[in-house]
Amino acid sequence: MIDTLDFHIDTRLKQLLNSEQAYHYRIIPIAFENNTIVFKTDNITNDVLQELQVVFDKSVKLEEESPENIQKYLATNFRKQSNAIKTDLHYSTDFLEKLLVSAKNIGSSDIHFEPYETRCRVRFRLDGKLKEYYIISLDEYPVIINKIKIKAGLDISEKRLPQDGRITIKANNQEFDIRVSTLPTLHGEKIVLRLLSKDAENINLEDLGFTQKELNSYLETIKKPNGIILISGPTGSGKTTTLYATLKLLNDDKTNILTIEDPIEYTLEGVNQVQLKENIGLDFASTLRTFLRQDPDVIMVGEIRDAKTANMAIRAALTGHLVLSTIHTNSAWATISRLIDMGIPSFLIASTLNVSVAQRLVRVLCTHCKEKHKTTKNILPENFEIPVGLEYHFKAVGCHTCHHTGYQGRKAIYEIIPITKTIISHIKQNELEIDDYIGNQNIATLKSNAIELLIQGQTSIEEVYALLTD
Repeated sequence: MIDTLDFHIDTRLKQLLNSEQAYHYRIIPIAFENNTIVFKTDNITNDVLQELQVVFDKSVKLEEESPENIQKYLATNFRKQSNAIKTDLHYSTDFLEKLLVSAKNIGSSDIHFEPYETRCRVRFRLDGKLKEYYIISLDEYPVIINKIKIKAGLDISEKRLPQDGRITIKANNQEFDIRVSTLPTLHGEKIVLRLLSKDAENINLEDLGFTQKELNSYLETIKKPNGIILISGPTGSGKTTTLYATLKLLNDDKTNILTIEDPIEYTLEGVNQVQLKENIGLDFASTLRTFLRQDPDVIMVGEIRDAKTANMAIRAALTGHLVLSTIHTNSAWATISRLIDMGIPSFLIASTLNVSVAQRLVRVLCTHCKEKHKTTKNILPENFEIPVGLEYHFKAVGCHTCHHTGYQGRKAIYEIIPITKTIISHIKQNELEIDDYIGNQNIATLKSNAIELLIQGQTSIEEVYALLTD
C-alpha cells in the first residue's frame, strides 16, 4: 500500500499502466496481489470495472476516492505528454522505442538504466532532477541493454570497459538523436542516454534568461569580427544552448561557420558541424588546426579542456576569426584565472578575449501554488544579511499543474564581463582581484541575479542557496 499523505505510489505499481490510461479512467493502482489489481478512483461504475478487466486482462477491484485526491495522485505520478502519442511502457519487443519516445514527449533530458543486486531501475531527468519511472527485472535487463548497444553500434561482448555511441530515433513523425554512454558497475552495466534535439531553430537569445542590459552587452561583443567568446558553468547549465542561440544569430549566407563538438547536440542548417572522435585522433586541437585552412569566419569549439586547445583557440582569434567556446569554471572572472593556470600568457588573453560569460539554470516556481513567507535570517546562509527588497520570499508547494514538484521549467541566469580597457589592464598585470571594479561598473553577478529572482518571486531560496553562499 501507499502513503496517502504525499500521494506517491510505488514504481512497481505505477508501471502497471501508462499516463494515458491513468488520466482516461482516473485510476490509481494501490495494490497488486494474486493477479488482482486494486485501483483507487472517483469513477466507479460497472462499465468501467468491466472495461478495465479487459484492458489489463486481470481481475480488478475499485476503491472510491475523492476527485481532489485522485487529481493529486495523477499529477504526482503520471506526467501528461506534450502531445497525444500513446506509449505503453510494459516490456515488449518495441519497449525501448516506446520508452524513448515517452521520455522525449514529457521533456526528459536524460534516461538512466541502473542495475542493482535485486532489481534494475529506469530514471528520467526532468527539469534537472532525476525521478524513478520504471522497474526492470534482472532477467529482462540484459536484453534491453544489448538492444541499446546494438542500436548504438557498440560491442555487446565488451562489458568490462566504458563505451560511447549514438542512436537516431525516428518514430511518430519525430526524429531525435541520443548519446549513449555505458559504464561497468558492480552489478552490471549502467547506461545513460542523453536525448539531443535535432533542431536549433526554436532557440533564441531573447528567451534564455538575459536581462535587457545583459543581452545588449552580449550582442555588442558578438558583433566583433574576431576574438574569443567564452561561456562557463557546470555540466547541464545550458552553455551549449546559449552557444547555439548565438550561432543562429550569426548564421547567414555570407558567413562560414565551423563547429567541433562532443556530442553534436543540435543541428543548424548552414553550419558545418564536426563530431569529435578522439580514438582516431580527431580531437579539438587537431580539428581546430584544420579549420584554419577551411577559410572560416566563425569557429565554435565545444569545450576548452586543455592548454593545447586553448592555444589553438587563441591562435584562431589572433588570425581574424571569431571563436566561441565553453569552459568549466565557477564564475566569469574565474575563466581568466583558469586560462592563466593553463599556461596561456596574460597578454594573449587580454588581446583576444571579447567577453567572459558564466551561467546557471534555476527552476522557476509554479505560479499556481507557490506560497509567500516572511524572510528570516535562519533560512539564509550563515553571515548572509537579508538583501534589500527580500522582505518576503516564495516556497515551492506542489499542485496538479506542476506535477506536485512546485516548479515549472527552468531559466538561465548570467554573469557577463565584457573585456574593457580597464579589464585588459588588470589581466596584463595579473591583478585578478576585481570585485571593486565589478561593483563600481554595476555588473550583475550570478549571486545578484539570483537575489533578483528571489525578490521577483520567480524561484525559491532552496534553488539558489549554493549561489548565495558564493
